[in-house]
Amino acid sequence: MHVAHVITRMIIGGAQQNTLYTCEDQHRDFADEVTLITGPAIGPEGSLMDRARSAGFRIVEIPELRRSIQPWREWHSYRRLIAILRDVKPDIVHTHSSKAGIIGRRAAAKAQIPVVHTIHGASFHRGQSALASGVYRTLERSAARQTDAFISVCDSLTDQYVAAGIAPRDRFTTIYSGMDVDPFLNPPRPRNEVREQLGLTAAHVAVAKVARLFHLKGHKFLIEAARQIVDRCPNVRFLLIGDGILRTQFEHRISELGLTDHFILTGLVAPERIPELINASDIVAHTSEWEGLARVLPQGLISGKPVVSYDVDGAREVVIPGETGYLLPVEEISGLADAICELAESSELRHRLGSNGRERFAEVFRHQTMTAQIREVYQKVLAKSG
Repeated sequence: MHVAHVITRMIIGGAQQNTLYTCEDQHRDFADEVTLITGPAIGPEGSLMDRARSAGFRIVEIPELRRSIQPWREWHSYRRLIAILRDVKPDIVHTHSSKAGIIGRRAAAKAQIPVVHTIHGASFHRGQSALASGVYRTLERSAARQTDAFISVCDSLTDQYVAAGIAPRDRFTTIYSGMDVDPFLNPPRPRNEVREQLGLTAAHVAVAKVARLFHLKGHKFLIEAARQIVDRCPNVRFLLIGDGILRTQFEHRISELGLTDHFILTGLVAPERIPELINASDIVAHTSEWEGLARVLPQGLISGKPVVSYDVDGAREVVIPGETGYLLPVEEISGLADAICELAESSELRHRLGSNGRERFAEVFRHQTMTAQIREVYQKVLAKSG
Protein backbone atom coordinates (compact mmCIF):
# COMPACT_ATOMS: atom_id res chain seq x y z
CA MET A 1 0.00 0.00 0.00
CA HIS A 2 1.00 3.64 -0.34
CA VAL A 3 0.88 5.60 2.94
CA ALA A 4 1.40 9.33 3.39
CA HIS A 5 2.42 10.34 6.93
CA VAL A 6 1.83 13.96 7.96
CA ILE A 7 3.57 15.50 10.99
CA THR A 8 4.38 19.09 12.00
CA ARG A 9 8.15 18.69 12.44
CA MET A 10 10.71 15.89 12.70
CA ILE A 11 12.58 16.98 15.81
CA ILE A 12 13.98 14.55 18.37
CA GLY A 13 10.85 13.66 20.30
CA GLY A 14 8.57 10.74 21.08
CA ALA A 15 5.89 11.34 18.43
CA GLN A 16 8.55 11.95 15.79
CA GLN A 17 10.55 8.82 16.63
CA ASN A 18 7.32 6.80 16.58
CA THR A 19 6.51 8.18 13.13
CA LEU A 20 10.01 7.57 11.80
CA TYR A 21 10.06 3.94 12.96
CA THR A 22 6.68 3.41 11.30
CA CYS A 23 7.89 4.91 8.01
CA GLU A 24 11.13 2.91 8.07
CA ASP A 25 9.43 -0.38 8.89
CA GLN A 26 6.72 0.06 6.25
CA HIS A 27 9.28 0.97 3.60
CA ARG A 28 11.85 -1.70 4.50
CA ASP A 29 9.93 -4.64 5.95
CA PHE A 30 6.59 -4.42 4.11
CA ALA A 31 7.76 -2.85 0.81
CA ASP A 32 5.07 -0.20 1.15
CA GLU A 33 5.40 3.08 -0.73
CA VAL A 34 5.88 5.74 1.94
CA THR A 35 5.65 9.51 1.71
CA LEU A 36 6.57 11.62 4.75
CA ILE A 37 5.12 15.14 4.69
CA THR A 38 6.51 17.48 7.33
CA GLY A 39 7.38 21.05 8.21
CA PRO A 40 10.93 22.25 8.96
CA ALA A 41 12.67 20.52 11.90
CA ILE A 42 13.20 23.79 13.77
CA GLY A 43 14.03 23.87 17.48
CA PRO A 44 16.77 23.21 20.05
CA GLU A 45 15.70 19.58 20.45
CA GLY A 46 17.67 18.37 17.42
CA SER A 47 16.51 16.97 14.08
CA LEU A 48 15.63 13.50 12.77
CA MET A 49 15.66 14.63 9.15
CA ASP A 50 19.09 13.24 8.25
CA ARG A 51 18.04 9.80 9.41
CA ALA A 52 14.72 10.11 7.58
CA ARG A 53 16.45 11.13 4.34
CA SER A 54 18.80 8.14 4.56
CA ALA A 55 15.91 5.66 4.82
CA GLY A 56 14.99 5.81 1.14
CA PHE A 57 11.33 6.86 1.18
CA ARG A 58 9.89 10.06 -0.28
CA ILE A 59 10.01 13.20 1.89
CA VAL A 60 8.10 16.40 1.11
CA GLU A 61 8.70 19.49 3.25
CA ILE A 62 6.12 22.26 3.65
CA PRO A 63 7.98 25.41 4.80
CA GLU A 64 4.84 27.03 6.26
CA LEU A 65 4.00 24.06 8.50
CA ARG A 66 5.33 25.27 11.85
CA ARG A 67 4.56 24.51 15.50
CA SER A 68 3.55 28.09 16.36
CA ILE A 69 0.05 29.11 15.31
CA GLN A 70 -0.25 31.73 12.55
CA PRO A 71 -3.47 31.60 10.49
CA TRP A 72 -1.90 32.59 7.17
CA ARG A 73 0.67 29.81 7.52
CA GLU A 74 -2.04 27.26 8.36
CA TRP A 75 -3.97 28.25 5.25
CA HIS A 76 -0.89 27.90 3.01
CA SER A 77 -0.03 24.56 4.66
CA TYR A 78 -3.56 23.30 4.09
CA ARG A 79 -3.61 24.30 0.41
CA ARG A 80 -0.12 22.90 -0.17
CA LEU A 81 -1.02 19.64 1.54
CA ILE A 82 -4.08 19.15 -0.64
CA ALA A 83 -1.92 19.62 -3.74
CA ILE A 84 0.69 17.15 -2.48
CA LEU A 85 -1.89 14.48 -1.67
CA ARG A 86 -3.55 14.86 -5.06
CA ASP A 87 -0.14 14.58 -6.69
CA VAL A 88 1.25 11.52 -4.84
CA LYS A 89 -2.17 9.78 -4.55
CA PRO A 90 -1.63 7.65 -1.41
CA ASP A 91 -4.06 4.89 -0.49
CA ILE A 92 -4.27 6.22 3.06
CA VAL A 93 -3.12 9.26 5.04
CA HIS A 94 -1.76 8.86 8.57
CA THR A 95 -1.60 12.10 10.58
CA HIS A 96 0.43 12.76 13.73
CA SER A 97 0.56 15.59 16.31
CA SER A 98 -2.09 18.21 17.04
CA LYS A 99 -1.62 20.81 14.31
CA ALA A 100 -0.68 18.43 11.48
CA GLY A 101 -3.49 16.18 12.69
CA ILE A 102 -6.14 18.87 12.31
CA ILE A 103 -4.85 20.34 9.03
CA GLY A 104 -3.89 16.95 7.59
CA ARG A 105 -7.25 15.32 8.23
CA ARG A 106 -9.11 18.23 6.62
CA ALA A 107 -6.79 18.07 3.58
CA ALA A 108 -7.19 14.30 3.29
CA ALA A 109 -10.97 14.68 3.36
CA LYS A 110 -10.77 17.34 0.65
CA ALA A 111 -8.63 14.98 -1.45
CA GLN A 112 -11.07 12.13 -0.68
CA ILE A 113 -8.45 9.85 0.87
CA PRO A 114 -9.10 7.68 3.99
CA VAL A 115 -7.26 8.95 7.06
CA VAL A 116 -5.96 7.48 10.32
CA HIS A 117 -4.87 9.76 13.15
CA THR A 118 -2.50 8.86 15.99
CA ILE A 119 -2.96 10.65 19.31
CA HIS A 120 0.53 10.89 20.78
CA GLY A 121 -0.67 13.33 23.44
CA ALA A 122 -3.97 15.10 23.93
CA SER A 123 -4.15 18.49 22.20
CA PHE A 124 -6.21 19.74 25.16
CA HIS A 125 -4.37 19.22 28.41
CA ARG A 126 -3.28 20.42 31.81
CA GLY A 127 -1.55 23.79 31.78
CA GLN A 128 -3.65 25.27 28.98
CA SER A 129 -5.98 28.19 29.43
CA ALA A 130 -9.70 27.43 29.41
CA LEU A 131 -9.96 29.21 26.07
CA ALA A 132 -7.17 27.20 24.42
CA SER A 133 -8.55 23.93 25.77
CA GLY A 134 -12.02 24.76 24.50
CA VAL A 135 -10.73 25.70 21.05
CA TYR A 136 -8.74 22.48 20.71
CA ARG A 137 -11.70 20.36 21.82
CA THR A 138 -13.87 22.03 19.20
CA LEU A 139 -11.25 21.53 16.49
CA GLU A 140 -10.76 17.88 17.49
CA ARG A 141 -14.52 17.19 17.33
CA SER A 142 -14.61 18.72 13.86
CA ALA A 143 -11.55 16.76 12.68
CA ALA A 144 -13.01 13.54 14.12
CA ARG A 145 -15.78 13.67 11.53
CA GLN A 146 -13.05 13.34 8.88
CA THR A 147 -11.18 10.53 10.66
CA ASP A 148 -11.71 6.90 9.68
CA ALA A 149 -9.83 5.50 12.68
CA PHE A 150 -7.90 6.71 15.72
CA ILE A 151 -4.77 5.16 17.18
CA SER A 152 -3.95 6.03 20.81
CA VAL A 153 -0.51 5.38 22.27
CA CYS A 154 -2.18 4.47 25.58
CA ASP A 155 -5.65 3.63 26.90
CA SER A 156 -5.72 6.83 28.95
CA LEU A 157 -5.78 9.00 25.82
CA THR A 158 -8.72 7.07 24.45
CA ASP A 159 -10.55 7.63 27.74
CA GLN A 160 -9.89 11.38 27.56
CA TYR A 161 -11.07 11.72 23.96
CA VAL A 162 -14.20 9.66 24.56
CA ALA A 163 -15.01 11.66 27.72
CA ALA A 164 -14.56 14.91 25.76
CA GLY A 165 -17.06 13.72 23.16
CA ILE A 166 -14.50 13.64 20.34
CA ALA A 167 -15.55 10.23 19.01
CA PRO A 168 -17.08 6.94 20.26
CA ARG A 169 -14.80 4.35 21.83
CA ASP A 170 -15.17 1.79 19.02
CA ARG A 171 -13.20 4.07 16.67
CA PHE A 172 -10.05 3.93 18.83
CA THR A 173 -7.28 1.31 18.91
CA THR A 174 -4.48 1.40 21.47
CA ILE A 175 -1.04 0.69 19.99
CA TYR A 176 1.92 1.39 22.25
CA SER A 177 4.65 3.59 20.78
CA GLY A 178 7.36 1.25 19.57
CA MET A 179 11.12 1.59 19.74
CA ASP A 180 14.33 -0.35 19.18
CA VAL A 181 14.42 -2.25 22.48
CA ASP A 182 17.66 -4.16 21.85
CA PRO A 183 20.05 -1.31 22.84
CA PHE A 184 18.14 -0.99 26.13
CA LEU A 185 18.48 -4.73 26.74
CA ASN A 186 22.13 -4.77 25.64
CA PRO A 187 23.62 -1.24 25.84
CA PRO A 188 26.32 -0.48 23.26
CA ARG A 189 28.83 0.78 25.84
CA PRO A 190 29.75 -0.60 29.28
CA ARG A 191 27.94 1.02 32.20
CA ASN A 192 31.13 1.78 34.12
CA GLU A 193 32.74 3.48 31.13
CA VAL A 194 29.77 5.81 30.64
CA ARG A 195 29.52 6.57 34.36
CA GLU A 196 33.18 7.45 34.52
CA GLN A 197 32.77 9.93 31.66
CA LEU A 198 29.82 11.49 33.50
CA GLY A 199 31.84 11.84 36.70
CA LEU A 200 29.85 9.19 38.56
CA THR A 201 31.55 6.83 41.01
CA ALA A 202 30.38 3.43 42.23
CA ALA A 203 29.05 5.11 45.37
CA HIS A 204 26.70 7.42 43.46
CA VAL A 205 23.04 6.62 42.82
CA ALA A 206 22.11 8.37 39.56
CA VAL A 207 18.56 9.57 38.88
CA ALA A 208 17.93 10.16 35.17
CA LYS A 209 15.28 12.39 33.62
CA VAL A 210 15.01 12.33 29.82
CA ALA A 211 13.06 15.28 28.43
CA ARG A 212 13.36 18.61 26.67
CA LEU A 213 14.14 21.44 29.08
CA PHE A 214 10.76 22.92 28.36
CA HIS A 215 7.50 23.96 29.96
CA LEU A 216 5.24 21.19 31.37
CA LYS A 217 8.10 18.67 31.39
CA GLY A 218 8.29 19.04 35.17
CA HIS A 219 12.01 19.52 35.75
CA LYS A 220 11.18 22.18 38.33
CA PHE A 221 9.56 19.60 40.62
CA LEU A 222 12.57 17.29 40.50
CA ILE A 223 14.91 20.21 41.17
CA GLU A 224 12.88 21.32 44.19
CA ALA A 225 12.71 17.72 45.51
CA ALA A 226 16.47 17.39 45.03
CA ARG A 227 17.19 19.56 48.07
CA GLN A 228 15.26 17.15 50.31
CA ILE A 229 16.77 14.12 48.60
CA VAL A 230 20.37 15.26 48.95
CA ASP A 231 19.87 16.16 52.61
CA ARG A 232 18.84 12.54 53.26
CA CYS A 233 20.88 10.77 50.58
CA PRO A 234 23.97 12.85 49.73
CA ASN A 235 25.25 10.18 47.32
CA VAL A 236 22.40 10.84 44.84
CA ARG A 237 23.23 12.56 41.57
CA PHE A 238 20.72 13.88 39.00
CA LEU A 239 21.25 13.37 35.29
CA LEU A 240 19.14 15.69 33.11
CA ILE A 241 19.28 14.38 29.55
CA GLY A 242 18.16 16.86 26.90
CA ASP A 243 18.27 20.55 26.13
CA GLY A 244 15.83 23.39 25.66
CA ILE A 245 14.89 27.00 26.30
CA LEU A 246 14.72 26.65 30.10
CA ARG A 247 18.29 25.44 30.63
CA THR A 248 19.65 28.74 31.98
CA GLN A 249 16.66 29.10 34.32
CA PHE A 250 17.16 25.59 35.71
CA GLU A 251 20.91 26.04 36.14
CA HIS A 252 20.28 29.24 38.09
CA ARG A 253 17.79 27.53 40.43
CA ILE A 254 20.11 24.55 40.96
CA SER A 255 22.87 26.98 41.93
CA GLU A 256 20.55 28.85 44.31
CA LEU A 257 19.82 25.55 46.09
CA GLY A 258 23.53 24.78 46.40
CA LEU A 259 23.15 21.65 44.27
CA THR A 260 25.39 22.36 41.30
CA ASP A 261 27.72 19.47 42.19
CA HIS A 262 24.75 17.10 42.32
CA PHE A 263 23.42 17.78 38.81
CA ILE A 264 24.77 16.72 35.43
CA LEU A 265 23.15 18.39 32.41
CA THR A 266 24.11 16.53 29.25
CA GLY A 267 22.66 19.02 26.79
CA LEU A 268 21.38 17.73 23.48
CA VAL A 269 22.35 14.11 22.82
CA ALA A 270 21.73 11.85 19.85
CA PRO A 271 18.85 9.38 20.33
CA GLU A 272 21.35 6.52 19.96
CA ARG A 273 22.98 7.58 23.25
CA ILE A 274 19.81 7.34 25.34
CA PRO A 275 20.18 3.59 26.05
CA GLU A 276 23.73 3.94 27.38
CA LEU A 277 22.80 6.95 29.53
CA ILE A 278 19.79 5.21 31.07
CA ASN A 279 21.91 2.10 31.64
CA ALA A 280 24.48 4.26 33.42
CA SER A 281 21.74 5.48 35.76
CA ASP A 282 20.06 3.68 38.66
CA ILE A 283 16.58 5.26 38.75
CA VAL A 284 14.43 6.95 36.09
CA ALA A 285 12.25 9.91 37.11
CA HIS A 286 9.37 11.25 35.02
CA THR A 287 7.78 14.41 36.38
CA SER A 288 5.96 15.82 33.35
CA GLU A 289 2.63 17.50 33.95
CA TRP A 290 1.23 16.23 30.65
CA GLU A 291 2.32 13.55 28.20
CA GLY A 292 0.59 10.67 26.41
CA LEU A 293 2.83 7.78 27.39
CA ALA A 294 6.39 9.03 27.75
CA ARG A 295 8.81 6.73 25.93
CA VAL A 296 11.32 7.07 28.74
CA LEU A 297 9.07 5.03 31.05
CA PRO A 298 9.23 1.78 29.04
CA GLN A 299 12.81 2.61 28.09
CA GLY A 300 13.78 2.78 31.75
CA LEU A 301 11.93 -0.41 32.58
CA ILE A 302 13.34 -2.32 29.61
CA SER A 303 16.77 -1.18 30.80
CA GLY A 304 16.00 -2.79 34.15
CA LYS A 305 15.63 0.47 36.07
CA PRO A 306 12.79 1.30 38.48
CA VAL A 307 10.75 4.36 37.52
CA VAL A 308 9.23 7.14 39.61
CA SER A 309 6.51 8.97 37.74
CA TYR A 310 3.69 11.42 38.20
CA ASP A 311 0.30 9.88 37.47
CA VAL A 312 -0.28 11.52 34.08
CA ASP A 313 -2.07 10.05 31.08
CA GLY A 314 -0.69 6.58 30.26
CA ALA A 315 1.99 6.39 32.97
CA ARG A 316 -0.11 4.06 35.13
CA GLU A 317 -0.20 1.52 32.29
CA VAL A 318 3.50 0.75 32.84
CA VAL A 319 4.33 2.23 36.26
CA ILE A 320 2.75 -0.30 38.59
CA PRO A 321 3.21 0.58 42.28
CA GLY A 322 5.07 -2.11 44.14
CA GLU A 323 5.92 -3.94 40.93
CA THR A 324 7.77 -1.61 38.54
CA GLY A 325 8.01 1.70 40.39
CA TYR A 326 6.23 4.55 42.17
CA LEU A 327 3.20 6.50 40.88
CA LEU A 328 2.66 9.91 42.48
CA PRO A 329 0.18 12.79 42.24
CA VAL A 330 1.24 15.55 39.84
CA GLU A 331 3.35 18.31 41.45
CA GLU A 332 3.99 16.16 44.56
CA ILE A 333 7.46 17.08 45.83
CA SER A 334 7.80 15.47 49.28
CA GLY A 335 6.44 12.16 47.96
CA LEU A 336 8.84 12.37 45.04
CA ALA A 337 11.73 12.85 47.45
CA ASP A 338 10.56 9.93 49.61
CA ALA A 339 10.25 7.57 46.64
CA ILE A 340 13.68 8.39 45.23
CA CYS A 341 15.31 8.08 48.66
CA GLU A 342 13.69 4.69 49.28
CA LEU A 343 15.12 3.46 46.00
CA ALA A 344 18.49 5.11 46.58
CA GLU A 345 18.82 3.34 49.93
CA SER A 346 18.02 -0.17 48.60
CA SER A 347 19.84 -1.74 45.67
CA GLU A 348 17.70 -4.87 46.16
CA LEU A 349 14.49 -2.86 45.68
CA ARG A 350 15.89 -1.17 42.58
CA HIS A 351 16.85 -4.52 41.09
CA ARG A 352 13.49 -6.16 41.85
CA LEU A 353 11.34 -3.39 40.39
CA GLY A 354 13.60 -2.93 37.36
CA SER A 355 13.69 -6.66 36.60
CA ASN A 356 9.89 -6.84 36.77
CA GLY A 357 9.60 -4.00 34.29
CA ARG A 358 12.04 -5.54 31.85
CA GLU A 359 10.22 -8.87 31.91
CA ARG A 360 6.79 -7.30 31.41
CA PHE A 361 7.48 -4.76 28.67
CA ALA A 362 10.50 -5.69 26.53
CA GLU A 363 8.43 -7.39 23.82
CA VAL A 364 5.38 -5.13 24.07
CA PHE A 365 7.30 -2.03 22.95
CA ARG A 366 9.23 -3.38 19.95
CA HIS A 367 8.72 -1.07 16.97
CA GLN A 368 8.14 -4.06 14.68
CA THR A 369 5.14 -5.02 16.82
CA MET A 370 3.79 -1.46 16.61
CA THR A 371 4.13 -1.21 12.83
CA ALA A 372 2.41 -4.55 12.21
CA GLN A 373 -0.50 -3.46 14.40
CA ILE A 374 -0.73 -0.09 12.63
CA ARG A 375 -0.93 -1.79 9.24
CA GLU A 376 -3.80 -3.91 10.52
CA VAL A 377 -5.68 -0.70 11.27
CA TYR A 378 -4.94 0.56 7.75
CA GLN A 379 -6.21 -2.66 6.25
CA LYS A 380 -9.48 -2.43 8.16
CA VAL A 381 -9.98 1.17 7.07
CA LEU A 382 -9.20 0.39 3.43
CA ALA A 383 -11.47 -2.65 3.44
CA LYS A 384 -14.31 -0.56 4.87
CA SER A 385 -13.74 2.27 2.37
CA GLY A 386 -13.58 -0.13 -0.54
